Amino acid sequence: MVNGVAVKHLKVIPDERGRLMEILRNDDDIFVKFGQVYLTTTYPGVVKAWHCHEKQDDFITCVKGMLKLVIFDGREGSPTKGEVNEFFIGEYNPLAVKVPAMIYHGWKCISEDEALVINCPTEPYDRENPDEYRLDPHINDIPYTWERKDG
Repeated sequence: MVNGVAVKHLKVIPDERGRLMEILRNDDDIFVKFGQVYLTTTYPGVVKAWHCHEKQDDFITCVKGMLKLVIFDGREGSPTKGEVNEFFIGEYNPLAVKVPAMIYHGWKCISEDEALVINCPTEPYDRENPDEYRLDPHINDIPYTWERKDG
């Protein structure tokens, strides 16, 4: 696992009214601090990648559909520099994944329907000075291809 990345297995609690799933609590071992919470969606087959943040950690959860979340450690001096991690998260594998600052990450919607993603970053988004560094999803130095791996 890439150094600093953490995974929380989420528990779905059903009853006759519906379901409840806690995503992140301030008493969780992986919790850092609260910046904001937002929802983003991704259409089937779409890749949203690559980006990283200098200051913020992300806590990513897919609550509807399925994602292939991919993380790349390009940090100089990191014990896991050059490593890539894949996480298949969503309805069939409810996880919250902590993506530390300076780790490139992105995802591909692998479900037949739109994926709904909740992120709880440690910093609020600053529209005037965004803490975001982007790479092309397909043309870059990250040793990863978004192709499906059949077999």
